[in-house]
Amino acid sequence: MTLDELILQCKKQNAKAQGELYTRYSGTLFSICLRYSPNHAEAEDNLQDSFLTIFKKIEQFKDKGSFEGWMKRITVNTVLQKYRKQRVFDITNEEQIEDAEEDIEDHGVPLDFLLKIIQELPDRYRLVFSMYVLDDYSHKEIAEMLGISDGTSKSNLARARGILQQKITVYNSKLKNR
Repeated sequence: MTLDELILQCKKQNAKAQGELYTRYSGTLFSICLRYSPNHAEAEDNLQDSFLTIFKKIEQFKDKGSFEGWMKRITVNTVLQKYRKQRVFDITNEEQIEDAEEDIEDHGVPLDFLLKIIQELPDRYRLVFSMYVLDDYSHKEIAEMLGISDGTSKSNLARARGILQQKITVYNSKLKNR
Protein backbone atom coordinates (compact mmCIF):
# COMPACT_ATOMS: atom_id res chain seq x y z
CA MET A 1 0.00 0.00 0.00
CA THR A 2 1.39 3.43 -0.94
CA LEU A 3 1.62 6.15 1.67
CA ASP A 4 -1.23 8.10 0.01
CA GLU A 5 -3.46 5.01 0.08
CA LEU A 6 -2.49 4.36 3.68
CA ILE A 7 -3.37 7.92 4.70
CA LEU A 8 -6.70 7.70 2.87
CA GLN A 9 -7.57 4.43 4.64
CA CYS A 10 -6.56 5.90 8.00
CA LYS A 11 -8.87 8.85 7.33
CA LYS A 12 -11.62 6.26 6.90
CA GLN A 13 -10.57 4.85 10.31
CA ASN A 14 -9.54 1.52 8.81
CA ALA A 15 -7.95 -0.39 11.72
CA LYS A 16 -5.67 -2.44 9.45
CA ALA A 17 -4.32 0.73 7.84
CA GLN A 18 -3.82 2.31 11.26
CA GLY A 19 -1.84 -0.76 12.31
CA GLU A 20 0.30 -0.50 9.19
CA LEU A 21 0.93 3.20 9.82
CA TYR A 22 1.95 2.39 13.40
CA THR A 23 4.29 -0.37 12.18
CA ARG A 24 5.93 1.93 9.61
CA TYR A 25 6.48 4.94 11.85
CA SER A 26 6.51 3.80 15.48
CA GLY A 27 10.31 3.45 15.52
CA THR A 28 10.91 6.95 14.23
CA LEU A 29 8.35 8.52 16.53
CA PHE A 30 9.50 6.46 19.51
CA SER A 31 13.00 7.88 19.15
CA ILE A 32 11.49 11.37 19.47
CA CYS A 33 9.53 10.28 22.54
CA LEU A 34 12.71 8.89 24.11
CA ARG A 35 14.48 12.22 23.69
CA TYR A 36 11.71 14.08 25.48
CA SER A 37 10.78 11.52 28.14
CA PRO A 38 12.54 10.79 31.43
CA ASN A 39 12.43 7.01 30.92
CA HIS A 40 11.52 4.21 28.53
CA ALA A 41 8.07 3.52 30.03
CA GLU A 42 7.01 7.16 29.79
CA ALA A 43 8.33 7.30 26.21
CA GLU A 44 6.08 4.33 25.38
CA ASP A 45 3.08 6.11 26.92
CA ASN A 46 3.93 9.26 24.98
CA LEU A 47 4.16 7.25 21.74
CA GLN A 48 0.70 5.77 22.31
CA ASP A 49 -0.74 9.22 23.10
CA SER A 50 0.91 10.59 19.96
CA PHE A 51 -0.61 7.92 17.72
CA LEU A 52 -4.03 8.47 19.27
CA THR A 53 -3.70 12.17 18.40
CA ILE A 54 -2.42 11.35 14.89
CA PHE A 55 -5.38 9.06 14.19
CA LYS A 56 -7.79 11.61 15.66
CA LYS A 57 -6.38 14.52 13.61
CA ILE A 58 -5.42 12.72 10.39
CA GLU A 59 -8.31 14.44 8.60
CA GLN A 60 -6.42 17.71 9.12
CA PHE A 61 -3.45 16.54 7.03
CA LYS A 62 -3.90 18.17 3.62
CA ASP A 63 -0.94 16.76 1.64
CA LYS A 64 1.05 19.95 2.16
CA GLY A 65 4.56 19.07 3.22
CA SER A 66 5.84 15.80 4.55
CA PHE A 67 3.42 13.44 6.27
CA GLU A 68 6.26 12.14 8.43
CA GLY A 69 7.13 15.71 9.40
CA TRP A 70 3.48 16.33 10.30
CA MET A 71 3.48 13.24 12.54
CA LYS A 72 6.78 14.27 14.16
CA ARG A 73 5.35 17.70 14.95
CA ILE A 74 2.26 16.11 16.53
CA THR A 75 4.49 13.80 18.57
CA VAL A 76 6.62 16.67 19.89
CA ASN A 77 3.52 18.74 20.66
CA THR A 78 1.79 15.82 22.40
CA VAL A 79 4.77 15.26 24.68
CA LEU A 80 5.26 18.98 25.35
CA GLN A 81 1.60 19.45 26.18
CA LYS A 82 1.98 16.88 28.95
CA TYR A 83 4.91 18.75 30.47
CA ARG A 84 3.31 22.17 30.03
CA LYS A 85 0.50 20.97 32.29
CA GLN A 86 3.08 19.96 34.91
CA ARG A 87 4.60 23.48 34.90
CA VAL A 88 8.18 22.19 35.02
CA PHE A 89 9.91 25.41 33.97
CA ASP A 90 11.91 27.91 36.00
CA ILE A 91 11.37 31.59 35.37
CA THR A 92 14.81 33.09 34.91
CA ASN A 93 16.11 36.62 34.98
CA GLU A 94 17.70 37.33 31.57
CA GLU A 95 20.84 38.64 33.32
CA GLN A 96 21.46 35.18 34.85
CA ILE A 97 21.84 33.45 31.49
CA GLU A 98 25.03 31.50 31.03
CA ASP A 99 26.65 30.92 27.65
CA ALA A 100 24.25 28.45 26.04
CA GLU A 101 26.43 27.86 22.98
CA GLU A 102 29.16 25.88 24.77
CA ASP A 103 29.77 22.56 23.03
CA ILE A 104 29.59 19.30 24.89
CA GLU A 105 32.72 17.25 24.41
CA ASP A 106 31.67 13.61 24.25
CA HIS A 107 35.10 12.07 23.56
CA GLY A 108 33.65 8.88 22.14
CA VAL A 109 30.98 8.35 24.80
CA PRO A 110 28.56 5.57 23.75
CA LEU A 111 25.21 6.71 22.36
CA ASP A 112 23.23 4.67 24.90
CA PHE A 113 25.06 6.49 27.73
CA LEU A 114 24.31 9.87 26.15
CA LEU A 115 20.62 9.00 25.82
CA LYS A 116 20.57 7.80 29.42
CA ILE A 117 22.07 11.02 30.81
CA ILE A 118 19.78 13.16 28.64
CA GLN A 119 16.79 11.26 30.04
CA GLU A 120 18.09 11.86 33.59
CA LEU A 121 18.00 15.64 33.13
CA PRO A 122 15.23 17.48 34.99
CA ASP A 123 12.20 17.86 32.70
CA ARG A 124 12.71 21.56 32.01
CA TYR A 125 16.33 21.02 30.94
CA ARG A 126 15.69 17.83 28.96
CA LEU A 127 12.86 19.37 26.94
CA VAL A 128 14.76 22.52 26.01
CA PHE A 129 17.96 20.57 25.27
CA SER A 130 16.12 18.11 23.04
CA MET A 131 14.23 20.81 21.19
CA TYR A 132 17.27 23.05 20.62
CA VAL A 133 20.10 20.56 20.08
CA LEU A 134 18.36 17.50 18.66
CA ASP A 135 15.39 19.00 16.79
CA ASP A 136 16.87 22.40 15.76
CA TYR A 137 14.16 24.63 17.23
CA SER A 138 15.20 28.23 17.94
CA HIS A 139 14.94 29.69 21.43
CA LYS A 140 12.06 31.85 20.21
CA GLU A 141 10.17 28.76 18.94
CA ILE A 142 10.90 26.87 22.15
CA ALA A 143 9.69 29.80 24.24
CA GLU A 144 6.44 29.99 22.26
CA MET A 145 5.81 26.24 22.38
CA LEU A 146 6.53 25.92 26.10
CA GLY A 147 5.08 29.22 27.26
CA ILE A 148 8.39 30.49 28.67
CA SER A 149 10.69 33.40 27.86
CA ASP A 150 13.63 33.20 25.43
CA GLY A 151 15.89 33.81 28.44
CA THR A 152 14.46 30.86 30.33
CA SER A 153 15.00 28.68 27.27
CA LYS A 154 18.63 29.82 26.97
CA SER A 155 19.26 29.37 30.67
CA ASN A 156 17.73 25.90 30.76
CA LEU A 157 19.84 24.89 27.76
CA ALA A 158 23.02 26.17 29.41
CA ARG A 159 22.22 24.31 32.61
CA ALA A 160 21.41 21.11 30.70
CA ARG A 161 24.71 21.30 28.84
CA GLY A 162 26.57 21.93 32.08
CA ILE A 163 25.02 18.88 33.74
CA LEU A 164 25.70 16.70 30.70
CA GLN A 165 29.30 17.89 30.45
CA GLN A 166 29.86 17.06 34.13
CA LYS A 167 28.47 13.55 33.69
CA ILE A 168 30.58 12.97 30.58
CA THR A 169 33.70 14.18 32.42
CA VAL A 170 32.99 11.78 35.30
CA TYR A 171 32.35 8.95 32.82
CA ASN A 172 35.62 9.64 30.98
CA SER A 173 37.63 9.86 34.21
CA LYS A 174 36.23 6.48 35.31
CA LEU A 175 37.36 5.00 32.00
CA LYS A 176 40.87 6.40 32.45
CA ASN A 177 41.12 4.95 35.96
CA ARG A 178 40.36 1.39 34.83
